[in-house]
Amino acid sequence: QVQLVESGGGSVQPGGSLRLSCETSGIAFELYAMEWYRQTPGNQRELVARIAIAGSTTYSDSVKGRFTVSRDNDNKSGYLQMSSLKPEDTAVYYCNANKLRLGKRYEYWGQGTQVTVSS
Repeated sequence: QVQLVESGGGSVQPGGSLRLSCETSGIAFELYAMEWYRQTPGNQRELVARIAIAGSTTYSDSVKGRFTVSRDNDNKSGYLQMSSLKPEDTAVYYCNANKLRLGKRYEYWGQGTQVTVSS
């Protein structure tokens, strides 16, 4: 059974920091890319950060320079360090583990964790 369990969300003041964790089980994590998405009510999920199998990273323009994505293959976990948080970062954040095989995307989602940035 595949599970992605997120933790680390919460409430923080503008300018603060949070670190999200995504612990996986049931998959060969080292063979999956990890992505972090966020979603606000009435909107589609937005990809904010990605770390590939080899460790290369990409970020959306809205978080570049403030968020850092990382992974620990030994612990089968991914992380999203969020700094200089802004009210517009308020959203439910989801981790996603995915891989391509023979042209098909295989993916699994975490349950989501709420991040609220407010004074």
